[in-house]
Amino acid sequence: MALYEMQESNLPAQDGGRTLFPRLQLRGQMDLEEAAQEVRQSSTFTVGEVLGVVRALAEVMARAMAEGRSVKIDGIGTFTPGLGLREGAERETGLAGDPRRNAASLCVDRIRFRADKELVKETDRRCTLERAGRKFRKSSARYTPEERLRLAQEYLESHPYLTVLEYASLTGLLRGAAARELRRWREDASSGIVSSGYGSHKVYVRRR
Repeated sequence: MALYEMQESNLPAQDGGRTLFPRLQLRGQMDLEEAAQEVRQSSTFTVGEVLGVVRALAEVMARAMAEGRSVKIDGIGTFTPGLGLREGAERETGLAGDPRRNAASLCVDRIRFRADKELVKETDRRCTLERAGRKFRKSSARYTPEERLRLAQEYLESHPYLTVLEYASLTGLLRGAAARELRRWREDASSGIVSSGYGSHKVYVRRR
């Protein structure tokens, strides 16, 4: 059973009224150890074998993406690496006479994931939804700012980057509030969070 709630959109409706959209309430996160236990119960593999295969696969994927290739895992999705500037490097302007960025100024700072359609369909097939027993809200009161920062830091320990939408889903904040708070964490050196990319491609990563 998964809970959902109707949350107010930042964008006004055409008639000037409210627009609500469904949002799934996330209740924790499955880690590799738990996933390996689940696989063990429905297969002949041991937990150690599952962990070993997944970690070996992660190494193979990293090696392939480091060569400039995307990785497609049937039934799961496609992983595509993206580049960004190293911390302190300025963006190249393309203007005559301005410095150009060399390879030493660049790094792989994100890996985009596009879920396989079959994974989406299977998740939907297994998902039984129930509306949460509380009304929509304009912002989250479930966490303090310090708790939201800790959620972001813990998320980045197991993920290469954090987007505004992911932070909004993680904390319950609306998109605008989530974007403002992430900028706040970026400007606070003690948060350990910095941004990478620009515009719609901006993501937040752990400070190196």
